[in-house]
Amino acid sequence: MDENEKNTEEIILDAAKKVFLRRGFDGARMQEIADEAGINKALLHYYFRSKEKLFDAIFITAFSQFLPHVSETLLSDKPFFEKIQIFVEHYVQMLLENPHLPVFILNELSRNPERVVNFFKLAGVSPEVLGKEIQKNVKAGIIRPIDPRSLVVNLISLCAFPFAGKPLIKAALFDNNEELYQQFLIKRKTEVTIFITNALKPEKTL
Repeated sequence: MDENEKNTEEIILDAAKKVFLRRGFDGARMQEIADEAGINKALLHYYFRSKEKLFDAIFITAFSQFLPHVSETLLSDKPFFEKIQIFVEHYVQMLLENPHLPVFILNELSRNPERVVNFFKLAGVSPEVLGKEIQKNVKAGIIRPIDPRSLVVNLISLCAFPFAGKPLIKAALFDNNEELYQQFLIKRKTEVTIFITNALKPEKTL
């Protein structure tokens, strides 16, 4: 794929994100996506033959850089709390670069949960790996006992909600100031790491 083709594909994906967010998967039409991208429908079909392929491409593009880092980190010999820090930093950064994703995923979960769950499985998302890592560190006394599923949910929600709840958070807490809101999101990399780390540390015995 040459540079012009790459640029066209990026334009199409950006347009598809906007249309999917406005209309949802069922309401989106290929013609509207083509119009949003400023191309004809035939060219759109040349790159992506269906809405399904566009939908999958959006997920793959967003997670293609994030997932390898996460898998590599979880399987490494790094200390557990350093793994948490790396996970949070990469996850928040991925959301900063793809702020549409939380709302996009929530919309599709309400419409077709099996499709989204199957995509994450195919993409190599493995909660089991993190679960085993958590259990190992609980047994070693490095972290307090915790249900691995609770930690996974805590990590994901603390990172993703400020993006999914942007209209409320930005209006209520930042008086619709976009710059202050973006600064807040960047600080989440540190704040979430500190919060999770403190919550996981074993209680000191007197």
